[in-house]
Amino acid sequence: MKANTLLSLTLLTALLSGAFAEEGPDLPMFDLSTDTDRHVIIAAGTEEIYQGHPTTLLMPDKKTIFAVWCINHGGAAGPMARSEDGGLTWTRLDETLPPGFSTHQNCPSIYRLVDPEGTARLWVWSAALGERGGPGMPSIMSEDDGKTWKEMPPLDFPCVMTFSSIVQLKDGHYLGLYHVGPEGKDKPPLEVYQTITADGGFTWSEPVIVATVEGKNPCEPFVFRSPDGNELCCLMRENTHKGRSLMMFSRDEGKTWTTPEDTSWGLTGDRHMGVQLEDGRWVFAFRDQALNSPTKGDFVAWVGSYDDIKNGTPGDYRVKLLHSYAERKGDCGYPGVELLPDGTIVATTYVKYAEGPEKHSVVSTRFKIEETDEILEASR
Repeated sequence: MKANTLLSLTLLTALLSGAFAEEGPDLPMFDLSTDTDRHVIIAAGTEEIYQGHPTTLLMPDKKTIFAVWCINHGGAAGPMARSEDGGLTWTRLDETLPPGFSTHQNCPSIYRLVDPEGTARLWVWSAALGERGGPGMPSIMSEDDGKTWKEMPPLDFPCVMTFSSIVQLKDGHYLGLYHVGPEGKDKPPLEVYQTITADGGFTWSEPVIVATVEGKNPCEPFVFRSPDGNELCCLMRENTHKGRSLMMFSRDEGKTWTTPEDTSWGLTGDRHMGVQLEDGRWVFAFRDQALNSPTKGDFVAWVGSYDDIKNGTPGDYRVKLLHSYAERKGDCGYPGVELLPDGTIVATTYVKYAEGPEKHSVVSTRFKIEETDEILEASR
């Protein structure tokens, strides 16, 4: 990164809130999106090709990252790339994947699960096989850290999207969360389901509803564990976009959940994904959907503590990571967020990256919390 880039950043502050009668910014905000030295284009969009909806996976060596995405908005799977240097350079793996993978539809998501015998496997689940009305949650799987892949039978779970997050439970099992509309379609009312695997991803329990909210549409759940390890927190997109995002909590490893409630203003967005920092704080990236936000529809990150999340307090600050040039402003997000050993946060998304005829690209941006803390301190 250039040493003087921090000096050129645009600072947006919570003083903007005075311009709004109701909802509005209640924490400091600033802009890193113009610092192109931070950006890595993983897959460039063209006039014909729309690159959409990536997820990422950081391997245990803390430098190898996999990225998977689909072609067109909610379209066919097929692309995959691997980075061996923490996301600075990428190699496409499309030709090494099973031919049937290109028939999997809508927002493929990649995970690493370890079975009870200690064998680790990589899984990529998608929403549907073939047409969107086909069997739900087909997958491909690798038993050699992504060198080779094979196609696996669908789980046959109707869904809008496949697992948007998976968390390991204290007994070693894994809990997966996803959302469903009537007959599996993307129509209201949306509900969040969970299911559990005890064998590292091969079989899953009968899904059960864990979040349904009258007048609202909870979806795209992201689940993570509290700092003390004794609570699960789930952030959810609220798809009416008339208010804030939603959150719920479990203190019994997902057996029961609290009634969903509103998040803070700053956490309002679509498809949250995050990492915990060494100092205990959390960084979540998502598509901004906060009412009256000056960065609404752009790719942003929120920084704050677990207590901020749970208590609904504003948090430390927000960062605009990438600007969306899409005509339909909300068409970005669906991120992967990884934390490297040197403190670099690698946030990956799909976005209309520039003006012009080129469609969406898969792009990552990089920053360290020390840099953003420094910007905040300099603004005081």
